[in-house]
Amino acid sequence: MHNLTIKQMSEKLHAGEITSVQLTQHYLDRIDQYDGALNAFVTITPELAISMAEEADKRLAAGEAELLTGIPVAHKDIFCTDGVKTTCSSKMLDNFIAPYDAHVVTQLKKVGMPILGKTNMDEFAMGSSSESSYYGPTKNPWDHKAVPGGSSGGAAAAVAAGLAPMATGTDTGGSIRQPAAFCGITGIKPTYGSVSRFGIIAYASSFDQAGPMTRSAEDSAWMLNAMAGFDERDSTSLEREKPDYSATLGDSLKGLKVGVPSAYFGEGLDAEVAKVVKSAIAEIEKLGAEVVEIELPNKDLAVPAYYVLAPAEASTNLSRFDGVRFGYRCDQPKNLEDLYKRSRSEGFGEEVKRRIMVGAYALSAGYYDAYYLKAQKLRRKVRDDFTKAFEQCDVIMGPVAPTSAFNIGEKSDDPISMYLADLYTIPVNLAGLPGLSVPAGFANERPVGLHIVGPYFSEPKLLNIGHQFQQVTDWHTHVPAQYK
Repeated sequence: MHNLTIKQMSEKLHAGEITSVQLTQHYLDRIDQYDGALNAFVTITPELAISMAEEADKRLAAGEAELLTGIPVAHKDIFCTDGVKTTCSSKMLDNFIAPYDAHVVTQLKKVGMPILGKTNMDEFAMGSSSESSYYGPTKNPWDHKAVPGGSSGGAAAAVAAGLAPMATGTDTGGSIRQPAAFCGITGIKPTYGSVSRFGIIAYASSFDQAGPMTRSAEDSAWMLNAMAGFDERDSTSLEREKPDYSATLGDSLKGLKVGVPSAYFGEGLDAEVAKVVKSAIAEIEKLGAEVVEIELPNKDLAVPAYYVLAPAEASTNLSRFDGVRFGYRCDQPKNLEDLYKRSRSEGFGEEVKRRIMVGAYALSAGYYDAYYLKAQKLRRKVRDDFTKAFEQCDVIMGPVAPTSAFNIGEKSDDPISMYLADLYTIPVNLAGLPGLSVPAGFANERPVGLHIVGPYFSEPKLLNIGHQFQQVTDWHTHVPAQYK
């Protein structure tokens, strides 16, 4: 059952060939069998999942079901989930039981999707490998020596290994697209504001955006239909008519103009990855698209700008974790200052503390203009580059990451090298644009993704391109041998 598409699962559920309880139990059994080695889940919720599956079966029997009703989902452990431990993979929140649901969780509950559990991630979403988790690293299903990407590595690994048909992720600097590429699945970061951030534990508020992680572009379209929409509780949520993200999946790509930045294929890109990505773009050409060369002159400014702005926002957002109201508290504090210092130093991991310190420094008196303000100006330049590029093309294509998945521990002692793993994804977050990663082949025996970026609100077009590409290729159907 785990190799069916979401549409095929839905058809079987609506036809009465399988029940939601059977389907949900199948995934729970696979989690029980495989997750011990994979470590994709922080929390598994079998009782909740079966209870929700029983309710879904009642809706199916009554003819009141929607397309996704009865199909289980896993949530990245950054989404607050009422009554379920929500940790952000941090010691700081190891004892936190969320008292309410994130908007995304509510949306998927409304359509009747059982919750399998909460997936592992980089602590507070700070990382590109899922190694900074308090609960240990997640393994890549294709090769347990490799990272699954981050920060949504647990979600990507769970979908790739068939432990969940779909999962929610968040993308601050590439955290949906990069793990999707490393694990050979499909992941889309929507336009900033398209999916509510309410109930997502904040890392960098002007960057964070939730999105779906699935096997195929079609599956992502169905899931995004349920996730997206205006939420008055989120001040950055966009009040606009929600499109049907699946309506144009079958459209022809004839006449599509694809921009390819020459700078994307220069120094730093693995030769095998470049070969796979160029081959994928050639397949898009065969479908009727026209490739044009474009320039993104400020591409190299994106990473330094991001690693000033995102830590600055993180230092502010994480100031609430002080050992007083909720979360980890140190033992026997001597006084209030000792409580604050020890609770935070003991509760946060090394990467989180590093980014808090960088952010606090950038916002401090005397350095605000030199670092934070300058980074904001660079952010505007990056956005303007995309605006000019989209005057010449409809979408931009290139690699998701400079390499395929690297080995666990390979970059742990080199933060700068780890940060550069998001070289191609970060500019999209700086500009607030939508970006899609689809499986495009293998390099060094590990999956590679094709990155497709479009103007604001072009998600239907991106998913259309991804779907058409997946009609003439089968990379998205490949499954790691031990998880078939």
